[in-house]
Amino acid sequence: MFDEMLERGKTNVMMNWWSTVSRRLKATWGLKNRLLVMAIGVVVIVGFALLLSLGPRSKRAVGLTEECRIPAIYNFGDSNSDAGCVSAAFGRVPYPNGISFFGKPSGRYCDGRLMIDFIAEKLGLPFLSAYLDALQGNFQHGADFAASGTTIQHVDGKLFGGGLNPLSLDVQLLQFEGLKERTSELSAQDDTKSRFPRLEDFSKALYTLDIGQNDLHHALTTMTEDEARETIPKLVNQFAMAIKKLHSLGGRTFWMHNTGPIGCLPYILVKYPPQPGNVDEAGCVKSYNEVAKEFNKQLKNRISELRTQLHDSLFVYDDIYSAKYSLISESKKYGFVDPLGFCCKHTGNYSSLHCWNKAEVNGTAVYATPCSNPSEYLSWDSIHYTEAANRWVANRISDGSLSDPPVPPMASLCMKSSL
Repeated sequence: MFDEMLERGKTNVMMNWWSTVSRRLKATWGLKNRLLVMAIGVVVIVGFALLLSLGPRSKRAVGLTEECRIPAIYNFGDSNSDAGCVSAAFGRVPYPNGISFFGKPSGRYCDGRLMIDFIAEKLGLPFLSAYLDALQGNFQHGADFAASGTTIQHVDGKLFGGGLNPLSLDVQLLQFEGLKERTSELSAQDDTKSRFPRLEDFSKALYTLDIGQNDLHHALTTMTEDEARETIPKLVNQFAMAIKKLHSLGGRTFWMHNTGPIGCLPYILVKYPPQPGNVDEAGCVKSYNEVAKEFNKQLKNRISELRTQLHDSLFVYDDIYSAKYSLISESKKYGFVDPLGFCCKHTGNYSSLHCWNKAEVNGTAVYATPCSNPSEYLSWDSIHYTEAANRWVANRISDGSLSDPPVPPMASLCMKSSL
């Protein structure tokens, strides 16, 4: 959708240019000369259109002007954007993850690509390397620090005992700081330049954050909903502090995703079924979604405050909640089935296991079984979305209607030049 808008915009620019030239020619040239120039103009416009349609994707992704280009992405978050950190640190994410696109486990809790992958593609960049992947790490165009099970808040013993990952947002920031320091130290070595970013690219890079779902899930399942709401201001404050830390390290362009409708996750609906009267029109846990919306409201307000404090930076807030809830509510309209069901699961006596788990029976590994049509499901494994759903949401936010400021996020990168 965004590519089509971008190409139409460029064509309109050419048409407006030609209209201006034509008006000026009419005042000075005869009919014969005007017809000749008009013919040349048609050839130019047609050629320009062909260039847009046939040119390399990387040249079309964010425009032709150099100031709009993003050389790298640094991503921070949880499993919604984990490209392999947990897989590298705690054991490889097993089959059938990756089955729809990569053809093998790729470190992602998904049958294929995540939203961060589609963002990279739209910017003409390769998929991000997981920071903790020592075998395939290439950070020339950024790095992915996101890790499944992580939180905004620092993970103490209590949270760790509750199953949360110690690679929380503050640890991810330390990893980024270390990468930047090491890049500075190694920049003079020719043999590392192919794997590390240029030092000047850190200030030109895009910084994306997609985190908070695990904080809310833990709060909602270990305390009352009122108590869960009381944790939100602290979470939002820590989120804002993370952005300020990245700013102090050179970050100037930020995209923040709010949290999705947690009350619609199949995992939640199965393990914590809603009481009568606590079900919304989509069949989700209404009160859980209300907590998520309160978090999003406070996060959006805090980002607005950051704009007044950090005038040299660009902040784009993406309403992922609305996109995902719209998809769930109107799933059949968009070709999906069973919006509150999921594709990958264990069968038989192993139904209590999740897609990301495996069991051993008589010395033989037992894995989950994917459905035959993952692209028709919204949820891959009861918590994480399928590649098809991730693509839909990525396209949905690309037109800017769910962004603050309300412009296509890709096009808003050009606003950097006026900061």
